Amino acid sequence: MSSLVAYEDSESEDESIDQVEEGTSASVQTGSYEQNQEVVLYNNSKVTPSPQSFTLDPDRTVLEYHGNISDRSISSLHLNSQQQNCSIRTTQDKHFGDPAAPVSLPRTQGKTSSLQTLPHIPQRFGDGLNPAKRHCTVLPGVRPYIPKRQRLATSVETVGPKNPAEQVPGNKTRESQILSDVSETVKLYLAHKPEAAGIPRRLLMSLAGHEGPVNTVQWCPVPHLSHLLLSASMDKTFKVWDGAESGRCLRVYTCHSGAVRDACWTPCGRHLLTGSFDNTAVITDVETGQQIVKLDNQFKVMCAVLHPSNPDVFLCGGYSSVVKAWDSRSCKMVKVYKSAIQQTLDILFLRGGVDFIISSDCVSRDSADRTLIAWDYQTTAKVSNQIYHERYTCPSLALHPLEESFVAQTNGNYIAVFSSQQPYRMNKRRRYEGHKVEGYAVQCEFSQDGTILASGSATGSAHFYDYHNARMLQTLHAHSQPCLCVSQHPVLPATAATCDWAGEIKVWHRGL
Repeated sequence: MSSLVAYEDSESEDESIDQVEEGTSASVQTGSYEQNQEVVLYNNSKVTPSPQSFTLDPDRTVLEYHGNISDRSISSLHLNSQQQNCSIRTTQDKHFGDPAAPVSLPRTQGKTSSLQTLPHIPQRFGDGLNPAKRHCTVLPGVRPYIPKRQRLATSVETVGPKNPAEQVPGNKTRESQILSDVSETVKLYLAHKPEAAGIPRRLLMSLAGHEGPVNTVQWCPVPHLSHLLLSASMDKTFKVWDGAESGRCLRVYTCHSGAVRDACWTPCGRHLLTGSFDNTAVITDVETGQQIVKLDNQFKVMCAVLHPSNPDVFLCGGYSSVVKAWDSRSCKMVKVYKSAIQQTLDILFLRGGVDFIISSDCVSRDSADRTLIAWDYQTTAKVSNQIYHERYTCPSLALHPLEESFVAQTNGNYIAVFSSQQPYRMNKRRRYEGHKVEGYAVQCEFSQDGTILASGSATGSAHFYDYHNARMLQTLHAHSQPCLCVSQHPVLPATAATCDWAGEIKVWHRGL
């Protein structure tokens, strides 16, 4: 006796179903009822199903068939029963309709009753898929097919209470409240006029969990969600933390197969844009962890930046001579910016998004004309390549929030200041010195009011400069490994987050 296989293949959709004579039957014997029920299956290949394909519920009123049903795998199904009324139903997917709706069989008196044509069975599969591969029989040792979209949806690891019963009001688990909870610490400052930026001096908390260097940290730009802290690491994950109160990791995102080199919030605070060494840029839903967009750049992504006027468009640069512009709505590349460089280190949109600056890794003898390049976003034309005339690469760029200027972190162990208006001249009389870069991707960032410029250091320190006179205001001995990023809080005064090459994240505040 042959058992029902996991998949049946059929080439012709118009082939008629041959009726075969009775006699191939399978007796179903389980402990859920007293007498045997004989089930006879007629199909095109004359295969008798295994008894494990049928079960009868304890009330002996519904017989469930767990096999593979298609438009030509069954011609009729017979049931010998002495029950007053017995129904049969199939355990198929939604393509066959509601499996809970049984197909009733009339009462039989000593002879077999034929089941009429089964509803929910399609005559043709218009989607072009093989019907045998859409519906599979679950047998021991056979793993059912899972669609790719469903497999990708399970790639997000949720960090929260291990006990599912641990819930908050509203029947939502605690980790599902990422965007609905407002920190009490932040709420105190939302109703007041923002204070002047201050200097953090004391350690508030340490956040541990990453197993590789943390490349960047960034506070959520939405004021009432600004307690959320985003981190991206070389351990192939990016995380969202409660950086204002509990220090708890709210969610871990594992949608990349390579190191996550860059990450940022969208302006609405509901999505995250990440770029990775697996060649992809991904937009992820903060709350659910679902991938909204995943795009292959065909090069390792070093930086991913949203357009300031149109957040549906973003730029990606990395280990390539081109910078690509993508539209997240159509998932198509809309523009390409090509130059004679090998790698893009950072991208900075200037005010309004009309122009943007890229930083390259050029270190050749004539690199002075390619270290910083200004592009016209709309026409993809070079606006200027005579911006920075010193032979140092610039691992990061930052735009002043109020004034028409931007800064570039350089491997000359200083930060240079440039005008954000053409021809983008460098201010040779002002530079910010005292920290070390030494080849690390050390970032710099302005405070919300633009008065303080913060920078990490290869020595592990965090440095805070007065932007207008370039004077060093404070040095925090934050880490034992190189400090790669210092992110100042947009709402809480004198609060900043730092991260280092060892995978540690720290939050600092003004203290008492």
